[in-house]
Amino acid sequence: MTAWTDGPLLGFDTETTGVDVSHDRIVTAALVRRDRSGTEVRTWLINPGVPIPAEASAIHGISTEHARTHGVEPVEALEEIAAAIAQAMRDGVPVVAYNASFDLCLLEAELERHGLPTVGQRLGGDLVPVIDPLVLDRAEDRYRRGKRKLVDLCGVYQVVDTGQLHTADVDVVATLDVLERIVDRFPHLGALPLSELHDYQVTAHRAWAEAFNAWRTEKGFTGEGAVTAWPVPMTRQSTADTPEVLPPAPEVLPPAHQAAPAGQPVQDTLIA
Repeated sequence: MTAWTDGPLLGFDTETTGVDVSHDRIVTAALVRRDRSGTEVRTWLINPGVPIPAEASAIHGISTEHARTHGVEPVEALEEIAAAIAQAMRDGVPVVAYNASFDLCLLEAELERHGLPTVGQRLGGDLVPVIDPLVLDRAEDRYRRGKRKLVDLCGVYQVVDTGQLHTADVDVVATLDVLERIVDRFPHLGALPLSELHDYQVTAHRAWAEAFNAWRTEKGFTGEGAVTAWPVPMTRQSTADTPEVLPPAPEVLPPAHQAAPAGQPVQDTLIA
């Protein structure tokens, strides 16, 4: 049987007007298909239809004027992106995204905003399979201190930055490279069937989110905290605005080889 690590994999990333998945817009997006034969990159520059805040432009380099002049209309780009992701999932090709909840939730919100079928509607069910190197890193190396942004994991896993991060296509390639290094370090992940790997991430993210929310309560923070559902909760909210240094996940998180069997989804105790 061919391992999922042999590909194909479909990497996905967006750059946006902000971090609120309910209200912010996609400015650029990239899909990167990788298999043993090579890597194919497709990118979009979108006119979001709203001003791009200066702080967002400072991160990804796209100004409101540039997007209005050179970007395509959202309906055109969103339809192409959603169709490609839905087809990959139908074919059993995993969609790989760093902090996948943010990008997938934002995509679903954008599709709804523009009157297009969501990916979930196109599939008639859950968005599977998804692989998120951030979720896997938190689960497998849960006690490592420090930040866990993509650039930080590039350092931890010795991935050479071949371009400027915060450009969607560069971020996707880096994400795929980080995933490869994570599997090299934790090879039991590569041995799991995709369905079990997906369910393992559901369990791992829930454990992290519950520990993070307990830590917030202990520190006296207010607000909704982290959503426990993954990758797309029933009610979407920002998953990008979380502290960079996080508490360890609780001991109840099972190792990967004890992930929930395929076809037995993990019940979430909270959907924020």
